[in-house]
Amino acid sequence: MTTIAIAGNPNSGKSCVFNMITGLLQHAANYPGVTVETKEARVKMGDEQVRIVDLPGTYSLSAYSDDERVARDALLADRPELVIDVVDASNLERNLYLTTQLMEMGLPLVIALNMSDVARKRGLVIDAARLSRLLGIPVVETQANRGLGHEALEQACTKALHAQGGPVPKPVTYGHELNAVVQRLAERVRADAPLAAACHPRWVAVKLLEDDPDIVALVRARAADFERLARAARKARHELAEHFREELTTVIAEARYGYAAGAVRQCLRFSGESRRTHTDMIDAVVCHKLAGPLILAAVVFAIFKTLFLVAQEAAWLPWLDGRFYSPVGLCEHFFAWLGGLVAPLSGRQPLLFSVLHDAVIGGVGGVLGFVPLIFTMFVLISILEDTGYIARIAFITDRLLKAFGLQGKSIVALIVSGGLGGGGCAVPGILATRTLREEKDRLVTILVTPFMNCGAKLPVYAVMIGAFFPQQRGRMLFALWAISWLVTLGAAYVLRRFVIKGSQEPFVMELPPYHIPTLHGILGHSWERTWLYMKKAGTIILAVNLLLWALMYFPAPPPGPERRAAPVTQRTERAKERLQNSFAGRAGRAFVPISRLAGLGWRENVALMGGFAAKEVVIGTLGTVRAMGDNADNRQSLTRKLAADSSWSRLRAFAFMIFVMVYAPCGATLVAIRRETGRWKWALFATVYSTLLAFVLATIIFQIGTALGLGV
Repeated sequence: MTTIAIAGNPNSGKSCVFNMITGLLQHAANYPGVTVETKEARVKMGDEQVRIVDLPGTYSLSAYSDDERVARDALLADRPELVIDVVDASNLERNLYLTTQLMEMGLPLVIALNMSDVARKRGLVIDAARLSRLLGIPVVETQANRGLGHEALEQACTKALHAQGGPVPKPVTYGHELNAVVQRLAERVRADAPLAAACHPRWVAVKLLEDDPDIVALVRARAADFERLARAARKARHELAEHFREELTTVIAEARYGYAAGAVRQCLRFSGESRRTHTDMIDAVVCHKLAGPLILAAVVFAIFKTLFLVAQEAAWLPWLDGRFYSPVGLCEHFFAWLGGLVAPLSGRQPLLFSVLHDAVIGGVGGVLGFVPLIFTMFVLISILEDTGYIARIAFITDRLLKAFGLQGKSIVALIVSGGLGGGGCAVPGILATRTLREEKDRLVTILVTPFMNCGAKLPVYAVMIGAFFPQQRGRMLFALWAISWLVTLGAAYVLRRFVIKGSQEPFVMELPPYHIPTLHGILGHSWERTWLYMKKAGTIILAVNLLLWALMYFPAPPPGPERRAAPVTQRTERAKERLQNSFAGRAGRAFVPISRLAGLGWRENVALMGGFAAKEVVIGTLGTVRAMGDNADNRQSLTRKLAADSSWSRLRAFAFMIFVMVYAPCGATLVAIRRETGRWKWALFATVYSTLLAFVLATIIFQIGTALGLGV
């Protein structure tokens, strides 16, 4: 199948071009690291089926960081029939540096000159036809976020695919002395048939001059006579070092920038309308050293207030009974109605009733009941991402992160993981650390990323806050957001000071222009994430809940004396006894002597055990535990059950939320840590140290609160 790869700098609109071509709504946020793995789709282009691969956003193909390595390896391994290089027209010279490296590889190339509207607003006029002639490849102007230029780009790609050999770019020129040496070494590579068949000879020559270890290893594996090529490369490097008296990698990089600058000079002019943009004026306030942090705090607080107001407090959805419900209330009402449907089974088929009522409806239903809350959070986060404000958050928090031992780009991983208070996930957050070049910076970031309030923790907070802090919903969630950051920064400081020592790399990133988000894009991104949450509830969480239900249902309690009680009360008591004597009940009670220091009872211990698989399971398991002790007619939501339980208090609920926030990463996150660090040692370390930290924090909160008489 024909393959087209899409390459480009972060924030150039590369993912928007991918979406425009394929029609898929891949997440496209305005900060580095959003696309940390290759994404692909299959589309009809002309008369043939084409595989479109979206490479990680990268500024270079030198493979100093993992995202650069992933992008370059994909180009080498797949050898795509065509590469679409997405270039930000408003930052032409910087973007063309990557273009020169793609040209060096000798791959058929088409340039999508994107964000041309932003360039025009800045008074930049680009002669796309002249740029095409200079580089020897098609250049198509696009505005991908609005779908403009789609047909022209598709026509250029179709024409390029049908052309013999494709639109191969002109050779990149480096200046007389460097050109001559590159050409001689390229001829040596061309003479080595196995190597010349695998890679473009001129590109291999340049990489040998740069002494790129990955390419040297590739040449060693592919070349028929590696030693001959190695000697020729050493001789060429010595010759150039004598001539330039400078590091060769610097010389070649400057030559690439010179080539890009020369192309820009010939095809770019100013219209005379260049003026201070709206972005500049907004950034003067938003990025101010004093106003910026205050605005950030206000934005986060507004998110939390809006979240609860729209999804959980506002009663604006009518149901069949004529009453009005909030979206979350409507979901709770629906699952309570389902519980009533299976209630007749409680007497005739107690096992089937328990599976349906306790494990499925009480467990999974408790998680799915918060879909409106999750969707609302995703909508709000998508608005911030698509406007470009998240890049400003990175700029504002950079100095703070450095003080605690984190690198500036760590903010990307933390935001992706839920650093804005919810809606994120630690797995893509950990993958986003690939943009960090210093390995120790990356390791520290990976180990603290799970402390962020991911979307899986949000249902836990929603239940506890709804039950015990109904009048302070926004303020409590804001407090939990602040605490998650304090824990993250404190843990990073300790790890950097005592466990993973080393220097920090300076942080450099661009601030993309602000964009007005489209309704289609916001709803598309939000629904995509919400659907993943729902699928997780219907698969992983259902499976874990059924397993935990079995552990909570078996073995049957020993027969006891007949109780003189009403049938419903008798069944309820029997269910509670069964639960306490089950495998899970025994395990939960075994930890009570320790866990009670943190205000955790045996039911909470069972729920927290399930949270090792996925944090949403905590609420699902709590729902199952509560449902198994109720009679069939009890259709209250988990929030109301907890609020009515005299053994719970505001202090205990707060300690429980802190424990859930901090303790062990979920199973998927542990796998991601293992994959990104290369060792299970760090995954085990993350589990142990975070769980111990969670217990210490929850114990301190509960014990001090109890001593102060706050446990009511």
